Amino acid sequence: MRNPLPPVPGKLLELEVSDDLRRGTPLATLIAAPSEEDGDAGLAEIGGVRPTGKAGDVQTVPAGRVRWLAGVGDGEPKQYRKAGAALVRAVSSALEEDVKAGQKAFRAFAVELPEDAGAEHVEELAFGLLLGGYRFTVTAEEPKPSLRTVRLITRHKDATDALDRVRELAAAAAFARDLANTPSNVKTPAWLADTAARVAGGIPNLTVTARDEKWLAEQGFGGVLAVGGGSAAPPRLIELEYRPRGATTHLLLVGKGITFDTGGLSIKPADGMHLMRTDMAGGAVIIAAVRAIAALRLPVKVTGLVPAAENHVSGSSYRPGDIVRHYGGKTTEVGNTDAEGRMVLADALVYGIKKHKPDAVIDAATLTGAMKVSLGVRTGGVFATEDALAERVTKAGERVGEAWWRMPLLEDLAETVQGSLGDVRQAPGGPGGIVAALFLREFVGDVPWAHLDIAGPARADKSYADVVPGATGFAARTLVELVASYA
Repeated sequence: MRNPLPPVPGKLLELEVSDDLRRGTPLATLIAAPSEEDGDAGLAEIGGVRPTGKAGDVQTVPAGRVRWLAGVGDGEPKQYRKAGAALVRAVSSALEEDVKAGQKAFRAFAVELPEDAGAEHVEELAFGLLLGGYRFTVTAEEPKPSLRTVRLITRHKDATDALDRVRELAAAAAFARDLANTPSNVKTPAWLADTAARVAGGIPNLTVTARDEKWLAEQGFGGVLAVGGGSAAPPRLIELEYRPRGATTHLLLVGKGITFDTGGLSIKPADGMHLMRTDMAGGAVIIAAVRAIAALRLPVKVTGLVPAAENHVSGSSYRPGDIVRHYGGKTTEVGNTDAEGRMVLADALVYGIKKHKPDAVIDAATLTGAMKVSLGVRTGGVFATEDALAERVTKAGERVGEAWWRMPLLEDLAETVQGSLGDVRQAPGGPGGIVAALFLREFVGDVPWAHLDIAGPARADKSYADVVPGATGFAARTLVELVASYA
């Protein structure tokens, strides 16, 4: 019997660039919306269909050379991403319908771009095509016929070079989705570590080391051990090291790797607990981003750390009221066992800074529900100790289509995380996203640091742009682009 779990990482569509159309290949063409001056008269019928040109609107043409019309709105690059995602979903549906009707399955289609489409338009369209049709299904059924190749019909001379970068960025987002979507009865901390090591194999200058619970105990990783202590699946620290020759800048990336979160003794409500398989989305984007950084051979030294644990309920679970000693010696008063992400990140931050002495540190985590309330589900929160680093993150996100908003590290609240029985308090109350960031700041010292809270955009319950329901891979592309900015 075939393994019902899809391959991780999954395979993306192949994208080709050409200036001609192969005979028999189904064709889609991109249509801009008419200007206000032209109105509906600005668009002529194609095959009996009058296109709207609205961004993301895909229409099927019953007969003729063109089978699909995909609107790109006002023609801005970001509209091409929306069009590509909607188009690949429509074409995949058409493929399924053809197969059900007994027709021969087509595995490739072509997209004809307007003559004025530049490299940026090609990149955005490619993101939509590569990620808009993403699927992750655990089933024993035989795989259904699916698309394999998309040919972009364009004469733009830089289109092929533009796609090389996009492929790796899209692959990083898709891989992060795969990791976060994998069910937690499979995705133990050990599985996550083994998967990270496997995908790093063969990539030059990239190594992965997995530290087990014995090593964590010997080194004093009290936060990771406390959180993982209630589970039969022991914790791991996953350490990815990318060491290109000649690199002078060193960045440390740290991601929360809670492979399932019950909330521990401070147990979560049952209604949303099934979604907690994605509570390691921060760790997933670190693993995926470091792999992409190495594959792109960026000339920047990067270390990725993912403290991985399952926050479970048992007689060995850690408790509210416990005092936990972290790596490096600082102690934390536990107030809520469901605030476990900051506990494991604290260990990893101190360890990574002490061992590797990076030039800057960036962590990513689905850390607080408060951030979802503050910014919604399509924008990530950025906390940073330096303006320049915060701007680097937000600008990197803009370039790859991920939205970020800087949040304040309010000094008036800094004293609330100071402890009485221990050095710091884990869950002191107050504005949740801010106090969580202030808690983490206690463990980074003077190194430039940015904390990315992705609790909102890491998961989606409906499709938009290149996102589909489930894990989104949000922040993977931003991190790759951020590292590239140091090159």
